[in-house]
Amino acid sequence: MANVKLNLIAAACENMGIGVNGTLPWRLKKEMAFFTKMTSGVKDLNKKNAVIMGRRSWDCIPENYRPLVNRVNIVLTRNVQQIEQRVPQGVLVFSSLDEAVKYIESRDDIESTWVIGGSAIYKEAMDHEKCDKIYLTEIQNNFQCDTYFPSFDKQHYQLVEEDGIPTEAQVEGDIKYYFRIYKKV
Repeated sequence: MANVKLNLIAAACENMGIGVNGTLPWRLKKEMAFFTKMTSGVKDLNKKNAVIMGRRSWDCIPENYRPLVNRVNIVLTRNVQQIEQRVPQGVLVFSSLDEAVKYIESRDDIESTWVIGGSAIYKEAMDHEKCDKIYLTEIQNNFQCDTYFPSFDKQHYQLVEEDGIPTEAQVEGDIKYYFRIYKKV
């Protein structure tokens, strides 16, 4: 039985916006590559990572990128039967985060578990006993958004560093951002 730790991963601008009209408000190739590397990279090549997302987040992934390759894709929704008919074979659909965690714990081939959105799923994962880290790309600009990363009490998290993740400012075009890792204490 694997002990699941939930890692949240998101990019948010200064007002904590993460999306607008079902898409990202910015185009940051290096940041997207970081997301892919983090959510699909494994140390044990016999294992995969799981990505957990809400139904709206699933719908917002461009069709040619769904399901996210080399990852176990899990979609959370209240309408399991309805959504199961719409997703490709191999994509798992559960009605709750707890169900998804139990499923992941029943497998021994999942290395890391990543929560990739949206707002309600992030909030639920943050409040979950299995929440471990928040990988938050902090974009140093404001963008018009209609979806936001939930606020979290930074006193319950400690800013940490990890090998291979730069701590200095990243710049793409006229956008500056930082990769931050908050570990729950």
